[in-house]
Amino acid sequence: MTIELSDGAVQRIQEIHRENPGAYAGLRVGLKDGGCSGYSYLLEFETKADEDDVVFEKDGARVFVHPLHLPFLAGSVLVWNDSELVSGFDLQNPNVARVCGCGESFDVST
Repeated sequence: MTIELSDGAVQRIQEIHRENPGAYAGLRVGLKDGGCSGYSYLLEFETKADEDDVVFEKDGARVFVHPLHLPFLAGSVLVWNDSELVSGFDLQNPNVARVCGCGESFDVST
């Protein structure tokens, strides 16, 4: 079970590291309960990986995932979107079965 990092996501994580030297070890990707469809994504920078995290790394950019979340995120691709209207990380998750109307939460097929 893997999570891939797009070149754009790698570049953005590297930029954040350069802008905040020593402040972050990587980006945590996970799930949290909530929204009308069941889950929403958790994306936040961490100072270190937890002992039981699965760590994905590409060109020095690191992503931490708790093992309980991995089956719901397996096969996902982390991308960086940067447009006039929206900038941010996006997770292209093949496990999503249903997305709520506002696009903020989802359910997964397991």
